[in-house]
Amino acid sequence: MKVLVLNSGSSSLKFQMYKMENEKVLAKGIVERIGLDKPVLKYERHDGVKLQETIAVKNHDDALRLICQKLVDPEQGVMKSLCEVEAVGHRVVHGGEKVSQPVKVDEGVKAIIRDCCSLAPLHNPPNLSGIEACEHVFKGTPNVAVFDTAFHQTMPAESYLYAIPYEYYTKYGIRKYGFHGTSHKFVANSTAEFLKTPMEKLKLITCHLGNGCSVAAINGGNVLDTSMGLTPLMGLVMGTRCGDIDPGVLLHLSKLGMKTEEIDALLNKKSGILGVAGINSSDMRDLEHAVQEGKAQAKQAMDMFIHRLVFYVGAYHTLLGGADAVVFTGGIGENSEFVRGLIVPRLEAIGCRLDNAANHKAVRGKAGVISTPESTLKAVVMPTNEELMIARETVRVLRGA
Repeated sequence: MKVLVLNSGSSSLKFQMYKMENEKVLAKGIVERIGLDKPVLKYERHDGVKLQETIAVKNHDDALRLICQKLVDPEQGVMKSLCEVEAVGHRVVHGGEKVSQPVKVDEGVKAIIRDCCSLAPLHNPPNLSGIEACEHVFKGTPNVAVFDTAFHQTMPAESYLYAIPYEYYTKYGIRKYGFHGTSHKFVANSTAEFLKTPMEKLKLITCHLGNGCSVAAINGGNVLDTSMGLTPLMGLVMGTRCGDIDPGVLLHLSKLGMKTEEIDALLNKKSGILGVAGINSSDMRDLEHAVQEGKAQAKQAMDMFIHRLVFYVGAYHTLLGGADAVVFTGGIGENSEFVRGLIVPRLEAIGCRLDNAANHKAVRGKAGVISTPESTLKAVVMPTNEELMIARETVRVLRGA
């Protein structure tokens, strides 16, 4: 079975084509900086053929069309026809309480995804657009939705309930759901294998750091708490999202005359690194460069990013009653020696010390420990693979397992 996996982020679209008999990746890549200056396509074929192109795409629909063209390109592709795709697995961010397991897409599932767009405005719309585009491009091919909210369903009520009248939960489902669940689950399982320790014996703090960021406290494979909430807006400082904020700020903005849609756009699309750093970019690589150039406002944004993350790691360490490892994954967590080098020294109070040489030698795509041997809390860099998990879930759903 050949399965195409699509993973839409707020400013990126990852793809991988799998031959599931041996889980071989036939082709993979990513369209980065969607909606920003100079979008880039990175494409890699199984035989080592690679290319990187600056492209013209305005949205996720454009990115999907470009990916399909590459997959069937006579010289660079891996298929003669898109008909060879037997299933498409989609990352979907929010399913509310109605859907918390992978499911074959039908009109009812699409309606649920659509209803949750207000809860995940940066993700559910492109997720749904990707599904509908695939329905046109891959006619008759089943689509499977894998939800980010599923892994966090083990949270206890004291973690996921808000201290507002209880009827708002029972009637409207207003609660913390958590996101990046597919990544947190994959990374937790991979860390257990890497540390050669059964998952049920591990306490982990997993940090998914990309354009969107979240942290999870995982005890024995179950999520105890996570930083994102009803929507992916809560928690850490992100590329364009503000993260935690006094709810009174929203009331104040309303009193200043801002409409709901304007406040939504402000907090989701104009805040975070983009809103603070003064560099007209939400990309951490651009922020690092500006900090190294000595730009004061950029440094302020970086300090805020680090402060919020350290705050959550410390809180979750206490909540877990101590932890075995803090795990860094995602585009920033896996690839930014600079950012990791700012975070880990701030964790010395909870037993984690940075090994500068190990941090420098950390190889992209490979697991590694970047803390010193005497650290009681290990710092681990662990590549995530949401796409492989989505491919596996897609096959499982279609086979009725």
